[in-house]
Amino acid sequence: MTTAHHLRLIDGIRAREFPSERTASGSGASGPGYHTVYLHGEEALCDGDEAERVERRAQCQAEHDALIALLTLRWGEPQAVSLWSARERMLAGEETPQPWADAVARGAYLAMWRIEDRWIAVALHPDGEDPGSDMSVLVTVVDPP
Repeated sequence: MTTAHHLRLIDGIRAREFPSERTASGSGASGPGYHTVYLHGEEALCDGDEAERVERRAQCQAEHDALIALLTLRWGEPQAVSLWSARERMLAGEETPQPWADAVARGAYLAMWRIEDRWIAVALHPDGEDPGSDMSVLVTVVDPP
């Protein structure tokens, strides 16, 4: 996917109504107050040899950085958020609302913007976590944990 495609996808999910019930698809999930889309689900990091995985990871990092740069031009500097403490609290039994529970379970870092009444977050998922879903975008009215 290109950065232009990512931007169109983000604009599209920002404009969509939220469903009343959680629904999932191969490319993400939506529910009351949120949409989540996984941006690299078609290619698994575990496929191929180590050199291919390293190259694929570098490409994903470059696409992530390009997307963050364009969104920063559009909306200003993002809030950089580590999900480490939220993950620790969730593992200790604290309830975390969706879509944040999925983001906390999957990633270690988010770049977030508050635009009007919605949070827009881009997550880069660490190596070894859910191969094939390297990066995700979430749009939500639910405040982060």
